[in-house]
Amino acid sequence: MRAVSRPAAILLAVSILACAHAPGPPGPAARVLAPAADPTAYFPLAVGNEWTWVDHSPRSGAGEPGHRTVRIVSRDADGFYVDTERGALRWSRGCIQDRSRSLLCAPFEAGRSWTSVVSETSTERYQIAATGLTTTVLAGTFEGCLLVRARNRAGAGVEILLETTYAPGVGPVRIETFALIGDRKVPQVRADLASYRMERPGT
Repeated sequence: MRAVSRPAAILLAVSILACAHAPGPPGPAARVLAPAADPTAYFPLAVGNEWTWVDHSPRSGAGEPGHRTVRIVSRDADGFYVDTERGALRWSRGCIQDRSRSLLCAPFEAGRSWTSVVSETSTERYQIAATGLTTTVLAGTFEGCLLVRARNRAGAGVEILLETTYAPGVGPVRIETFALIGDRKVPQVRADLASYRMERPGT
C-alpha cells in the first residue's frame, strides 16, 4: 500500500521538509478553466513547473507545519516528466500516468472510474467523485476543481483511501489519505498547496 499512501508520482511530497517560499500567484484570486478532454488541463506538465506543499497531517503535531517544494526538472526519452522526488509523469491515452498507474483520466465526469493494476496483489480503483468544486488553500481559491478518489486494500479489513483535488491549470491542490477500518475513516496524511509556478506547457 505504500504506492497509494505516498504517491510520489503525483508530486505529493507528503514527507514534508524545507523551502516555504516557492513563487506563487499574487493573492487568492479564484481561477477557473473550462473542462477539457486533455488531462494536462488539470495537471500541467512542463519542465520548470513547481509546487510547494504544506503538511497538515495529524501526525505532524502541534508545531509549525513543514513545507516541501517539488519541481519538474527534465523529460526523459519515454516522454515522462521527471521531478526532484524522482517521480515521473506523462500524458498518454487520455490519462496522466506514472510508470505503473493511471492517476487522472478523461472524460472529466462525476462517476467516471478506472483501475490500475500495480502488481499481482495490488489493484487501485479510481473514481472522479465530484466536479465543479471550489477549493481554498494557501495558494488561493480555485474553481472548477475535480475530486478523485483512489482505493486499495491494505490488509484484512483495512483499505487506504486517497483523495486528490485537482485545480484547472495548476494540478493537485489538496491531497489526503485515510485508513478505512470497518466503519471508521481515520485521517493519515493531508497536504495543501502553498504556492506554485507554471512554465510554458510542453517544454
